[in-house]
Amino acid sequence: MVTPSTLKVSDTIIWTSSIVIGLLSSVPQLASHQFVPLEAAVNAGITAAFAVIMWYFNIYMLSRKSNRAQGQQISYAKLLNSLAFGLVIMLALAYIQQLILSHIDFGPAMLMVEVRGILINLVFYMFLNMLQQNYENQHVSMELERFRNDNLSAQYDLLKQQVNPHFLFNSLNTLKAMVETGDQQSVDFILKLANFYRYTLESRKLDLISLKEEMEILNAYLFLQKARFEDGFIFQNKLDDAVLDTLIPPFTLQLLVENCLKHNIVSLNRPLQIRIFVEGESIVVENQVQLRKNQEDSLGVGLKNIELKYSHLLNKKVEVTDSQNLFQVRLPIIYEHRNH
Repeated sequence: MVTPSTLKVSDTIIWTSSIVIGLLSSVPQLASHQFVPLEAAVNAGITAAFAVIMWYFNIYMLSRKSNRAQGQQISYAKLLNSLAFGLVIMLALAYIQQLILSHIDFGPAMLMVEVRGILINLVFYMFLNMLQQNYENQHVSMELERFRNDNLSAQYDLLKQQVNPHFLFNSLNTLKAMVETGDQQSVDFILKLANFYRYTLESRKLDLISLKEEMEILNAYLFLQKARFEDGFIFQNKLDDAVLDTLIPPFTLQLLVENCLKHNIVSLNRPLQIRIFVEGESIVVENQVQLRKNQEDSLGVGLKNIELKYSHLLNKKVEVTDSQNLFQVRLPIIYEHRNH
């Protein structure tokens, strides 16, 4: 829930500006040939006192909870209250001024005093109203940004949790088939699967890991998939050693390769070609397109997961090229460490 910000103005600003306004009100008397220091001092004091009172009154009025409709810029009820209160205060102060300077008959000059008070009050009210609007707008923007980050964080955490159960399901199916056929690599498969989940536990609380660590995860994953597909796919790693020190969200490459195997035909007759290489400021994962006839319902979820990671963590865009013969994902290279 968004609540209005408390309107705050420095006491120094209030008192300094009030004194300056009081002094300025006496400037016409200084310029005249009938300057009387006592009259100028009383006039400046009365005006400064009025300014101080109206500063605090307007701050109090504008800080009160309002039923003002959204989008309305000025509360006219508060403005009228402020003007009425200002007139009463100015009349009281003018009465005090008349008592102090009883030898002077102000007469029609009192009307000018009231008009001056109204103008001062209007300037204060409009300034404070604009200041309050700025406070409220900033507060709303901060709340919206916080809600957005909380939402993205929740989505990101949820999607992170979706990766490993999905992979575990496929791996256990593969292991089941290997055990049933008496495959001698079953033990190695179990060890590699254990290693893969060790990487998972070590990386799950991190937003970014080194590309070298990500490749270790990917290599463990590829070993597991080789046990399932054998030479049904060909993986080519063209990454230079220099780029291995850069960063990447954990399981990004593993998830992309998993998607390649999930959505394309993988067979000894038509080996799926998967390549990873660097081009410009991007890490590129590409494969030729040979889609399965019966696509799984999860198509696109993995990519959305990765795009969300880059958007949430880095505010960077992942580029996807989906042509008739080639599917390519370009991941921005991350050089700086931003683990949360």
